[in-house]
Amino acid sequence: MDNSPSKKVWLKFKRNKFAFGGLIFILLLMLMGVLGYLIMPDDSPNANVQRVQIAKLKPGAKFKFLIIERYDHIKKVGFFERMLNGQKPNFKSVPITSYKLENNRVLVTEYIGEDEKAEESKYELKELCPSCVLPSKSETQKDIFEKNNIYSQTFLLGTDIYGRDLLSRLILGIRVSLSVGLMAVLISLFIGVSLGAIAGYFGGRVDAAISWFMNVVWSLPSLLLVIAISFALGKGFWQIFIAVGLSTWVDVARLVRGQVMALKEVEFVEAARALGFSTSRTIIKHILPNIAGPILVVASSNFASAILLETGLSFLGFGAQPPMPSWGSMIKEHYGYIIMDAAYLAVLPGLAIMLTVYAFNVLAIGLRDAFDVKGQNVTV
Repeated sequence: MDNSPSKKVWLKFKRNKFAFGGLIFILLLMLMGVLGYLIMPDDSPNANVQRVQIAKLKPGAKFKFLIIERYDHIKKVGFFERMLNGQKPNFKSVPITSYKLENNRVLVTEYIGEDEKAEESKYELKELCPSCVLPSKSETQKDIFEKNNIYSQTFLLGTDIYGRDLLSRLILGIRVSLSVGLMAVLISLFIGVSLGAIAGYFGGRVDAAISWFMNVVWSLPSLLLVIAISFALGKGFWQIFIAVGLSTWVDVARLVRGQVMALKEVEFVEAARALGFSTSRTIIKHILPNIAGPILVVASSNFASAILLETGLSFLGFGAQPPMPSWGSMIKEHYGYIIMDAAYLAVLPGLAIMLTVYAFNVLAIGLRDAFDVKGQNVTV
Protein backbone atom coordinates (compact mmCIF):
# COMPACT_ATOMS: atom_id res chain seq x y z
CA MET A 1 0.00 0.00 0.00
CA ASP A 2 1.32 3.45 -0.98
CA ASN A 3 1.58 5.60 2.16
CA SER A 4 3.47 8.47 0.56
CA PRO A 5 2.52 12.02 1.64
CA SER A 6 1.30 12.86 -1.87
CA LYS A 7 -1.02 9.82 -1.83
CA LYS A 8 -2.45 10.86 1.54
CA VAL A 9 -3.00 14.42 0.29
CA TRP A 10 -4.79 13.13 -2.83
CA LEU A 11 -7.07 10.80 -0.86
CA LYS A 12 -7.92 13.58 1.59
CA PHE A 13 -8.61 15.95 -1.31
CA LYS A 14 -10.89 13.43 -3.06
CA ARG A 15 -13.06 13.17 0.05
CA ASN A 16 -13.96 16.84 -0.34
CA LYS A 17 -16.75 16.52 -2.91
CA PHE A 18 -17.05 20.23 -3.65
CA ALA A 19 -13.30 20.63 -4.19
CA PHE A 20 -13.12 17.51 -6.37
CA GLY A 21 -16.11 18.73 -8.37
CA GLY A 22 -14.38 22.11 -8.80
CA LEU A 23 -11.29 20.32 -10.12
CA ILE A 24 -13.38 18.34 -12.63
CA PHE A 25 -15.11 21.56 -13.77
CA ILE A 26 -11.76 23.32 -14.24
CA LEU A 27 -10.37 20.36 -16.21
CA LEU A 28 -13.44 20.44 -18.48
CA LEU A 29 -12.95 24.16 -19.02
CA MET A 30 -9.31 23.54 -19.88
CA LEU A 31 -10.28 20.83 -22.37
CA MET A 32 -12.83 23.11 -24.02
CA GLY A 33 -10.30 25.93 -24.11
CA VAL A 34 -7.64 23.73 -25.75
CA LEU A 35 -10.03 22.29 -28.34
CA GLY A 36 -11.46 25.76 -28.94
CA TYR A 37 -12.40 26.19 -32.59
CA LEU A 38 -12.75 22.44 -33.14
CA ILE A 39 -15.91 22.29 -30.99
CA MET A 40 -17.35 25.74 -31.75
CA PRO A 41 -20.34 26.17 -34.09
CA ASP A 42 -18.65 29.28 -35.52
CA ASP A 43 -15.01 28.39 -36.12
CA SER A 44 -14.07 31.68 -37.79
CA PRO A 45 -11.21 33.66 -36.16
CA ASN A 46 -12.51 35.16 -32.89
CA ALA A 47 -15.98 33.71 -33.70
CA ASN A 48 -16.67 37.01 -35.42
CA VAL A 49 -19.11 36.19 -38.24
CA GLN A 50 -21.65 39.02 -37.94
CA ARG A 51 -25.19 38.91 -39.31
CA VAL A 52 -27.17 41.87 -37.98
CA GLN A 53 -30.40 40.39 -39.35
CA ILE A 54 -30.34 37.67 -36.69
CA ALA A 55 -29.12 39.79 -33.77
CA LYS A 56 -30.43 38.92 -30.28
CA LEU A 57 -31.89 35.55 -31.25
CA LYS A 58 -33.31 33.54 -28.38
CA PRO A 59 -31.44 30.35 -27.33
CA GLY A 60 -32.35 27.38 -29.50
CA ALA A 61 -33.26 29.41 -32.60
CA LYS A 62 -32.73 27.60 -35.91
CA PHE A 63 -32.30 29.22 -39.31
CA LYS A 64 -31.74 28.30 -42.92
CA PHE A 65 -28.93 30.06 -44.76
CA LEU A 66 -28.29 30.60 -48.45
CA ILE A 67 -24.71 30.72 -49.71
CA ILE A 68 -24.60 33.61 -52.16
CA GLU A 69 -20.86 33.88 -52.76
CA ARG A 70 -17.80 31.66 -52.47
CA TYR A 71 -14.20 32.78 -51.95
CA ASP A 72 -11.91 30.45 -53.86
CA HIS A 73 -8.73 32.22 -52.67
CA ILE A 74 -9.28 31.10 -49.06
CA LYS A 75 -7.82 27.66 -48.47
CA LYS A 76 -8.52 25.20 -45.70
CA VAL A 77 -5.96 25.29 -42.90
CA GLY A 78 -4.47 22.30 -41.11
CA PHE A 79 -5.82 20.63 -37.99
CA PHE A 80 -3.58 22.36 -35.43
CA GLU A 81 -3.78 25.77 -37.08
CA ARG A 82 -7.56 25.51 -37.12
CA MET A 83 -7.55 24.46 -33.46
CA LEU A 84 -5.42 27.47 -32.49
CA ASN A 85 -6.59 30.23 -34.83
CA GLY A 86 -9.78 29.05 -36.52
CA GLN A 87 -10.72 28.84 -40.19
CA LYS A 88 -11.56 31.90 -42.25
CA PRO A 89 -14.99 31.43 -43.91
CA ASN A 90 -14.71 30.65 -47.62
CA PHE A 91 -18.25 31.76 -48.40
CA LYS A 92 -20.82 34.47 -47.66
CA SER A 93 -24.35 33.51 -46.62
CA VAL A 94 -27.59 35.21 -45.66
CA PRO A 95 -30.47 33.96 -43.47
CA ILE A 96 -33.63 33.14 -45.41
CA THR A 97 -37.23 32.22 -44.69
CA SER A 98 -38.02 30.61 -48.07
CA TYR A 99 -36.70 30.09 -51.57
CA LYS A 100 -37.73 28.51 -54.86
CA LEU A 101 -36.15 27.69 -58.22
CA GLU A 102 -37.85 29.15 -61.28
CA ASN A 103 -36.56 29.35 -64.86
CA ASN A 104 -32.89 29.07 -63.89
CA ARG A 105 -33.37 31.71 -61.25
CA VAL A 106 -33.47 31.53 -57.47
CA LEU A 107 -36.23 33.54 -55.79
CA VAL A 108 -35.33 34.14 -52.15
CA THR A 109 -37.11 35.76 -49.21
CA GLU A 110 -34.43 36.87 -46.81
CA TYR A 111 -34.97 37.06 -43.05
CA ILE A 112 -34.79 40.65 -41.77
CA GLY A 113 -36.67 40.32 -38.46
CA GLU A 114 -39.59 38.72 -36.69
CA ASP A 115 -42.10 41.45 -37.53
CA GLU A 116 -40.91 42.37 -41.01
CA LYS A 117 -40.95 40.61 -44.34
CA ALA A 118 -38.37 41.32 -47.00
CA GLU A 119 -39.10 41.69 -50.68
CA GLU A 120 -38.23 38.71 -52.82
CA SER A 121 -34.67 38.75 -54.14
CA LYS A 122 -33.63 37.21 -57.45
CA TYR A 123 -30.34 35.46 -58.16
CA GLU A 124 -29.12 33.75 -61.31
CA LEU A 125 -28.84 30.03 -60.67
CA LYS A 126 -25.62 29.66 -62.66
CA GLU A 127 -23.94 32.31 -60.51
CA LEU A 128 -24.91 30.69 -57.20
CA CYS A 129 -24.52 27.07 -58.28
CA PRO A 130 -22.80 26.43 -61.64
CA SER A 131 -23.16 22.65 -61.23
CA CYS A 132 -26.95 22.99 -60.95
CA VAL A 133 -27.42 24.16 -64.55
CA LEU A 134 -26.66 20.71 -65.97
CA PRO A 135 -27.85 18.26 -63.31
CA SER A 136 -26.98 14.59 -63.47
CA LYS A 137 -29.60 11.92 -64.08
CA SER A 138 -29.41 10.68 -60.49
CA GLU A 139 -29.95 14.10 -58.89
CA THR A 140 -32.43 16.85 -59.61
CA GLN A 141 -31.53 20.52 -59.92
CA LYS A 142 -33.15 21.25 -56.56
CA ASP A 143 -31.25 18.45 -54.82
CA ILE A 144 -27.89 19.75 -56.05
CA PHE A 145 -28.79 23.31 -55.11
CA GLU A 146 -29.84 22.34 -51.58
CA LYS A 147 -26.68 20.29 -51.10
CA ASN A 148 -24.34 23.04 -52.34
CA ASN A 149 -26.00 26.29 -51.27
CA ILE A 150 -28.46 25.65 -48.42
CA TYR A 151 -27.56 24.79 -44.84
CA SER A 152 -29.19 25.06 -41.42
CA GLN A 153 -27.66 26.27 -38.16
CA THR A 154 -29.00 26.08 -34.62
CA PHE A 155 -27.91 28.76 -32.17
CA LEU A 156 -28.01 26.86 -28.88
CA LEU A 157 -27.42 29.97 -26.74
CA GLY A 158 -28.73 32.52 -29.23
CA THR A 159 -26.83 35.40 -30.83
CA ASP A 160 -25.44 38.69 -29.53
CA ILE A 161 -26.25 42.24 -30.66
CA TYR A 162 -24.09 41.79 -33.76
CA GLY A 163 -25.62 38.45 -34.75
CA ARG A 164 -22.60 36.40 -33.63
CA ASP A 165 -23.04 32.94 -32.13
CA LEU A 166 -23.01 33.39 -28.34
CA LEU A 167 -21.96 29.81 -27.53
CA SER A 168 -18.85 30.09 -29.74
CA ARG A 169 -17.79 33.34 -28.11
CA LEU A 170 -18.34 31.93 -24.62
CA ILE A 171 -16.14 28.93 -25.42
CA LEU A 172 -13.42 31.16 -26.87
CA GLY A 173 -13.66 33.38 -23.78
CA ILE A 174 -12.44 30.39 -21.74
CA ARG A 175 -9.04 30.74 -23.42
CA VAL A 176 -8.78 34.40 -22.46
CA SER A 177 -9.74 33.88 -18.81
CA LEU A 178 -7.65 30.75 -18.18
CA SER A 179 -4.59 31.98 -20.06
CA VAL A 180 -4.62 35.31 -18.22
CA GLY A 181 -5.10 33.46 -14.92
CA LEU A 182 -2.26 31.01 -15.67
CA MET A 183 0.27 33.58 -16.84
CA ALA A 184 -0.61 36.00 -14.03
CA VAL A 185 -0.18 33.22 -11.44
CA LEU A 186 3.19 32.21 -12.93
CA ILE A 187 4.41 35.82 -12.82
CA SER A 188 3.11 36.31 -9.28
CA LEU A 189 4.72 33.04 -8.14
CA PHE A 190 8.09 33.96 -9.63
CA ILE A 191 8.14 37.41 -8.01
CA GLY A 192 6.40 36.43 -4.76
CA VAL A 193 8.42 33.29 -4.06
CA SER A 194 11.72 35.03 -4.86
CA LEU A 195 11.14 38.13 -2.72
CA GLY A 196 9.39 36.22 0.08
CA ALA A 197 12.16 33.61 0.33
CA ILE A 198 14.91 36.26 0.35
CA ALA A 199 13.13 38.35 3.00
CA GLY A 200 12.34 35.37 5.22
CA TYR A 201 15.75 33.72 4.98
CA PHE A 202 18.06 36.73 5.41
CA GLY A 203 15.90 38.85 7.74
CA GLY A 204 17.32 42.11 9.10
CA ARG A 205 17.54 45.08 6.77
CA VAL A 206 16.82 42.96 3.70
CA ASP A 207 13.58 41.77 5.29
CA ALA A 208 12.70 45.31 6.40
CA ALA A 209 13.21 46.76 2.89
CA ILE A 210 11.26 44.01 1.11
CA SER A 211 8.48 44.10 3.74
CA TRP A 212 8.19 47.89 3.29
CA PHE A 213 7.85 47.44 -0.48
CA MET A 214 5.25 44.67 -0.01
CA ASN A 215 3.22 46.87 2.34
CA VAL A 216 3.26 49.74 -0.17
CA VAL A 217 1.96 47.49 -2.96
CA TRP A 218 -0.48 45.80 -0.54
CA SER A 219 -2.01 49.19 0.36
CA LEU A 220 -2.96 49.91 -3.27
CA PRO A 221 -6.35 48.61 -4.51
CA SER A 222 -5.69 45.76 -6.95
CA LEU A 223 -7.99 47.03 -9.71
CA LEU A 224 -6.54 50.55 -9.59
CA LEU A 225 -3.00 49.14 -9.66
CA VAL A 226 -3.84 46.96 -12.67
CA ILE A 227 -5.41 49.93 -14.47
CA ALA A 228 -2.31 52.05 -13.76
CA ILE A 229 0.00 49.33 -15.11
CA SER A 230 -2.27 48.91 -18.15
CA PHE A 231 -2.02 52.65 -18.83
CA ALA A 232 1.76 52.36 -18.71
CA LEU A 233 1.96 49.26 -20.92
CA GLY A 234 -0.96 50.03 -23.22
CA LYS A 235 -4.16 48.15 -24.01
CA GLY A 236 -3.86 44.57 -25.22
CA PHE A 237 -4.03 40.89 -24.40
CA TRP A 238 -0.36 40.32 -23.51
CA GLN A 239 -0.20 43.47 -21.40
CA ILE A 240 -2.96 42.06 -19.18
CA PHE A 241 -0.73 39.10 -18.25
CA ILE A 242 1.90 41.43 -16.87
CA ALA A 243 -0.52 43.89 -15.26
CA VAL A 244 -2.49 41.23 -13.37
CA GLY A 245 0.66 39.29 -12.42
CA LEU A 246 2.32 42.40 -10.99
CA SER A 247 -0.71 43.10 -8.82
CA THR A 248 -1.15 39.64 -7.24
CA TRP A 249 2.37 38.69 -6.08
CA VAL A 250 2.13 40.23 -2.60
CA ASP A 251 -0.08 37.42 -1.23
CA VAL A 252 2.51 34.87 -2.32
CA ALA A 253 5.44 36.87 -0.96
CA ARG A 254 3.85 37.37 2.47
CA LEU A 255 3.02 33.67 2.75
CA VAL A 256 6.48 32.50 1.63
CA ARG A 257 8.23 34.99 3.93
CA GLY A 258 6.38 33.66 6.98
CA GLN A 259 6.91 30.02 6.04
CA VAL A 260 10.63 30.48 5.35
CA MET A 261 11.10 32.32 8.65
CA ALA A 262 9.50 29.37 10.45
CA LEU A 263 11.60 26.75 8.65
CA LYS A 264 15.04 28.35 8.46
CA GLU A 265 15.92 27.34 12.02
CA VAL A 266 14.85 23.68 11.83
CA GLU A 267 17.37 20.86 11.94
CA PHE A 268 17.58 19.91 8.26
CA VAL A 269 18.26 23.54 7.24
CA GLU A 270 20.97 23.81 9.90
CA ALA A 271 22.42 20.55 8.58
CA ALA A 272 22.45 21.96 5.03
CA ARG A 273 24.36 25.01 6.25
CA ALA A 274 26.83 22.82 8.19
CA LEU A 275 27.50 20.78 5.05
CA GLY A 276 28.45 23.99 3.24
CA PHE A 277 25.54 24.11 0.80
CA SER A 278 25.01 27.47 -0.86
CA THR A 279 22.17 29.74 0.22
CA SER A 280 20.32 29.30 -3.09
CA ARG A 281 20.53 25.49 -2.85
CA THR A 282 19.35 25.55 0.77
CA ILE A 283 16.31 27.64 -0.16
CA ILE A 284 15.43 25.91 -3.42
CA LYS A 285 16.24 22.28 -2.54
CA HIS A 286 15.38 22.13 1.17
CA ILE A 287 12.99 24.91 2.19
CA LEU A 288 10.69 25.56 -0.80
CA PRO A 289 9.70 21.87 -1.32
CA ASN A 290 8.39 21.82 2.25
CA ILE A 291 6.11 24.81 1.68
CA ALA A 292 4.82 23.71 -1.74
CA GLY A 293 1.38 22.94 -0.28
CA PRO A 294 0.63 26.46 1.05
CA ILE A 295 2.06 27.98 -2.15
CA LEU A 296 -0.26 25.81 -4.25
CA VAL A 297 -3.23 26.90 -2.14
CA VAL A 298 -2.52 30.61 -2.54
CA ALA A 299 -1.84 30.09 -6.28
CA SER A 300 -5.31 28.57 -6.71
CA SER A 301 -6.83 31.51 -4.87
CA ASN A 302 -4.85 33.98 -6.99
CA PHE A 303 -6.08 32.22 -10.14
CA ALA A 304 -9.65 33.19 -9.21
CA SER A 305 -8.55 36.75 -8.37
CA ALA A 306 -6.74 37.05 -11.71
CA ILE A 307 -9.86 35.98 -13.63
CA LEU A 308 -11.95 38.57 -11.77
CA LEU A 309 -9.36 41.28 -12.44
CA GLU A 310 -9.22 40.40 -16.13
CA THR A 311 -13.01 40.48 -16.51
CA GLY A 312 -13.12 43.78 -14.63
CA LEU A 313 -10.49 45.25 -16.94
CA SER A 314 -12.29 43.97 -20.03
CA PHE A 315 -15.55 45.47 -18.76
CA LEU A 316 -13.77 48.83 -18.40
CA GLY A 317 -12.19 48.52 -21.85
CA PHE A 318 -8.59 47.85 -20.77
CA GLY A 319 -8.58 44.07 -21.30
CA ALA A 320 -8.75 41.94 -24.43
CA GLN A 321 -9.64 44.23 -27.33
CA PRO A 322 -12.44 43.55 -29.86
CA PRO A 323 -13.09 41.38 -31.74
CA MET A 324 -11.36 38.99 -29.30
CA PRO A 325 -14.13 37.59 -27.08
CA SER A 326 -13.77 38.03 -23.33
CA TRP A 327 -16.44 37.35 -20.73
CA GLY A 328 -15.93 40.83 -19.28
CA SER A 329 -16.29 42.58 -22.65
CA MET A 330 -19.38 40.45 -23.44
CA ILE A 331 -21.03 41.75 -20.27
CA LYS A 332 -20.00 45.29 -21.17
CA GLU A 333 -21.63 44.99 -24.60
CA HIS A 334 -24.90 43.59 -23.26
CA TYR A 335 -25.46 44.77 -19.68
CA GLY A 336 -28.10 47.25 -20.91
CA TYR A 337 -30.30 44.32 -21.99
CA ILE A 338 -30.61 42.90 -18.44
CA ILE A 339 -33.83 44.90 -17.90
CA MET A 340 -35.11 44.08 -21.38
CA ASP A 341 -36.12 40.84 -23.08
CA ALA A 342 -32.53 39.68 -23.73
CA ALA A 343 -31.06 39.43 -20.22
CA TYR A 344 -29.36 36.12 -21.13
CA LEU A 345 -26.81 38.06 -23.22
CA ALA A 346 -25.21 39.42 -20.04
CA VAL A 347 -26.32 36.68 -17.62
CA LEU A 348 -24.60 33.81 -19.49
CA PRO A 349 -21.05 35.29 -19.47
CA GLY A 350 -21.66 36.44 -15.89
CA LEU A 351 -22.66 32.90 -14.94
CA ALA A 352 -19.50 31.57 -16.63
CA ILE A 353 -17.37 33.95 -14.55
CA MET A 354 -19.20 33.05 -11.34
CA LEU A 355 -18.89 29.28 -11.82
CA THR A 356 -15.21 29.46 -12.82
CA VAL A 357 -14.23 31.66 -9.87
CA TYR A 358 -16.30 29.48 -7.50
CA ALA A 359 -14.56 26.35 -8.85
CA PHE A 360 -11.11 27.82 -8.15
CA ASN A 361 -12.19 28.99 -4.70
CA VAL A 362 -13.50 25.57 -3.62
CA LEU A 363 -10.37 24.01 -5.14
CA ALA A 364 -8.22 26.31 -2.98
CA ILE A 365 -10.25 25.38 0.12
CA GLY A 366 -9.90 21.68 -0.68
CA LEU A 367 -6.14 22.03 -1.19
CA ARG A 368 -5.84 23.95 2.08
CA ASP A 369 -7.57 21.16 3.97
CA ALA A 370 -5.64 18.44 2.16
CA PHE A 371 -2.25 20.07 2.80
CA ASP A 372 -3.04 20.86 6.43
CA VAL A 373 0.21 19.89 8.19
CA LYS A 374 -0.86 20.42 11.79
CA GLY A 375 0.41 17.56 13.88
CA GLN A 376 2.52 16.19 11.01
CA ASN A 377 6.29 16.17 10.78
CA VAL A 378 7.91 18.36 8.15
CA THR A 379 9.52 16.21 5.47
CA VAL A 380 13.17 16.64 4.57
